[in-house]
Amino acid sequence: MAMRYFILFFLIGSIGFSQTNGGGSPENKIRKTTKIDGTLTIVKPMIAVDSMPKKPLKDDPTLAKIDEAWYQELYTENSFDSLHPPLADIDFKEVDYPELSTETLKAQLKELNARTPFNVEYNPSLESVIKSYLKNRREHLQHLMMLSAFYFPLFEQELDNQNIPLEIKYLAIVESALKPRAKSRVGATGLWQFMFSTGKLYGLDVSSYVDERSDPIKSTVAASKYLSKLYEIFGDWDLALAAYNSGPGNVTKAIRRSGGYQNYWNLRYYLPRETAGYLPAFLATMYIFEYAKELGFTRYKPEQTYFETDTVRVKQMITLDQVSEVTGAPIEQLEFLNPSYKLDIIPVIKGENYSLRLPNEVIGKFVNNEDSIYAYAKAEFDKREKPLPQFFNANDRIRYRVVSGDYLGLISRRYGVRVSDIKRWNGLRSNNLNIGQRLIIYPRKPYVAPPPKKTTKATPSKPLTGDVTTYVVKSGDSLWSISQKFPGVSVQNIKDWNGISGTNLKPGMTLKISKS
Repeated sequence: MAMRYFILFFLIGSIGFSQTNGGGSPENKIRKTTKIDGTLTIVKPMIAVDSMPKKPLKDDPTLAKIDEAWYQELYTENSFDSLHPPLADIDFKEVDYPELSTETLKAQLKELNARTPFNVEYNPSLESVIKSYLKNRREHLQHLMMLSAFYFPLFEQELDNQNIPLEIKYLAIVESALKPRAKSRVGATGLWQFMFSTGKLYGLDVSSYVDERSDPIKSTVAASKYLSKLYEIFGDWDLALAAYNSGPGNVTKAIRRSGGYQNYWNLRYYLPRETAGYLPAFLATMYIFEYAKELGFTRYKPEQTYFETDTVRVKQMITLDQVSEVTGAPIEQLEFLNPSYKLDIIPVIKGENYSLRLPNEVIGKFVNNEDSIYAYAKAEFDKREKPLPQFFNANDRIRYRVVSGDYLGLISRRYGVRVSDIKRWNGLRSNNLNIGQRLIIYPRKPYVAPPPKKTTKATPSKPLTGDVTTYVVKSGDSLWSISQKFPGVSVQNIKDWNGISGTNLKPGMTLKISKS
């Protein structure tokens, strides 16, 4: 959410805001007029120039201290931008949803209010948002509940470490819909939607290879510290969330313009339009998740839970597709578990400790074979093509023709894209490729095109001679693990001898291996 704040200026004249009929407002401070279409216009009386005080203008000392504290905490412009523009369009109109009565909602909100530090008391505006979500976004909410089973235990652990209310976990749904690589139109990135400068300020590394704003754990720690500072400044979690969305400066200005009110629902008319819908969206999400069973949602166990994974520190540059090939873990699973690596490449940089998250059943295989795995990765990198004069532009769409020795990981590294991107662009359901197959690629970085190869058939790099044996592929086997069973045999040997262009193997497949 973009925080454009601390640009100080004086406003003289009328201040007006249009907002749909919603929660409480400071009626003794303002005049309200209702149009035929139901829109409620709130108008502050015009201040005549002649009535302006002759003495120097004074500010509220308490609010001035808040501004000063925030200046010291975050002195650069920026931070979060909404991934959900519809928040600015919430109209709070009454929604017909008979499955949830107002009486039931009031009772449940009263229960929820008693066990959370947020103000979730009933009001018609909140009711309209809740019913609108239940009526129009039910399928999306069900999907988010499945994802939350993976992310919420992770969030809760870090929020508890920072002494932050555990309900803050629902904020990641409003911010990013639980997409670690979510990116807004102005560059806010990750589950918690950090802008570049704010991410750096809170210790998140952003480089050509890595974007820790997409790291679920590190970004949650940063968001917790940021929210903790906001609460320290405002002393109210509702206002802390409003500041997280639009910036502390906009909140303090809203307090001034309201005449000193500090209840979010009384300030809503003076906040930016998106922030006016931000807390209701958060509270509606919290209510629906807390009462999911009563509202008819199903809790599913995710394919992978956070506690079924572990990390290993990377000692040498390696790619996720190389890890996939040697361990047998699906590339899509590895990308899901390691979203902070932009190009699926894990670098090794002095002073940085980058780690690889793997399923528990794969960790042992990796650690037990580290030396040979890193040797394989190095050999793969050493085979990279040297630059040639002609480049593709990074934004071009190209058609790539698969040649002998190609596999998705190799092609993805050439063009700076992910294996999953290539599969999505080309409707591929597996990692298998056929020689001569055409692929659509959208390069992310300039790439030197290799000279076209004339042959369309695989040319064995090592003929099958001498003592030839066969090997029947078993479940969990990979080309790399099979090559380790035969001294002197490489992955490329096996691919050439058996006419394999991809990396996928099927149990029961028979491979020819030369022992010579």
